[in-house]
Amino acid sequence: MYQRQVRARIERALLDTPAVFVAGPRQAGKSTLVRLIRDDGYVTLDRATTRAGPAADPDGFVAGLPMAAALDEVQRVPDLLLAVKAAIDEHREAGRFLLASSANVLMLPAVADALPGRMEIVELWPLSQSEIDDQPGGFIDAVFGSEALTRPGTRSSHGEILDRVLRGGFPEVVKRPPDRREDWFESYLTAVVEREVHDLSPVGHVAELVAMIRLIAARSGSSFNLADVARGAQLSHSTARRYLGLLRAVFLAVEIPAWTTSLTTRIVRSPKVFLSDSGLTAHLLGVDRERLTTDPHLVGPLLEGFVAMELRKQIGWSRIRPSLAHFRTRRGEEVDLVLEARDGTVVGVEVKAAATVRSGDFTGLRALEAVAGDRFRRGVVLHTGDEHVAFGPKLTAVPVESLWR
Repeated sequence: MYQRQVRARIERALLDTPAVFVAGPRQAGKSTLVRLIRDDGYVTLDRATTRAGPAADPDGFVAGLPMAAALDEVQRVPDLLLAVKAAIDEHREAGRFLLASSANVLMLPAVADALPGRMEIVELWPLSQSEIDDQPGGFIDAVFGSEALTRPGTRSSHGEILDRVLRGGFPEVVKRPPDRREDWFESYLTAVVEREVHDLSPVGHVAELVAMIRLIAARSGSSFNLADVARGAQLSHSTARRYLGLLRAVFLAVEIPAWTTSLTTRIVRSPKVFLSDSGLTAHLLGVDRERLTTDPHLVGPLLEGFVAMELRKQIGWSRIRPSLAHFRTRRGEEVDLVLEARDGTVVGVEVKAAATVRSGDFTGLRALEAVAGDRFRRGVVLHTGDEHVAFGPKLTAVPVESLWR
């Protein structure tokens, strides 16, 4: 059983918030975690027979629940959230409802009125590498600190890092041998497209939607151009935009916005879009260990998406809880990922698939430092080697495994 790092945050929220909403992709482990926290009063709405009562009489169903209830897959009965709101307004008490959903609740119409002041949202993604290895996962808090980054006690080989990228973090995939993962990923994609996405909005072009997902996978690490993706998937621009919204709503696609500041206007504002799991991305691209070995140009984009999601996961339990963005100027200077704390402090993270780091690999980080000024806390190049080297007072190269060790 994996220890989920966000569990402590959920349990703290239940002490002072009427409802806590755990949201994340299908098969990320939400149901398991919710039942570990609150097995008594647990009800799943994933089955048609269980949904019948709440769908017919949401208020009556909620009134019959115990004072500490857990409702899973609530996106299947959206009107239930209004009944939860009414119950909280009638008897406001911390920890009344622990809710879970495979859809982004902010995109459910019923939440617009039910959410404010009554509910805390906690995202649960597939397993982080620190959770798989039973490590604290304190990289984000460390890079915002003033002390030197700690050195991993043991080193992973380049091949071991590639294996982690190809595996990703879905609990079912982590347990399986490599030759049994492809079937799982294919079934997963089918389930998400035909069930999760369809529950939010009917999809008239399933084949084109799948083509769009593959194009997103192929563009990992690049500035996202929706018009190009729409043309490649043979979709109208408006349909492609709607489909992208649906993929984000079911946590299959993650958008990383451009980092901007009022100090400069020379920023390219196109976002990056990644799939939420590097293993699924590799599956869609038909990439395995042998292909990565023979075509090393594929490693960089996959590794960047892997690191982006490791950071996104750690944000959920970090003390700093920064936002995640990317940086690129019109001159072509770029930083793969930018973390910005609530006080405006900035950390840049550059991802290199190479084992050797040179001064030129810090060009983008130096540009970010020039733009951010005093707000720039640190720039880090994550690489696949084993060296931990300072390139200046605020610039450091560390092994990528520092993320989870």
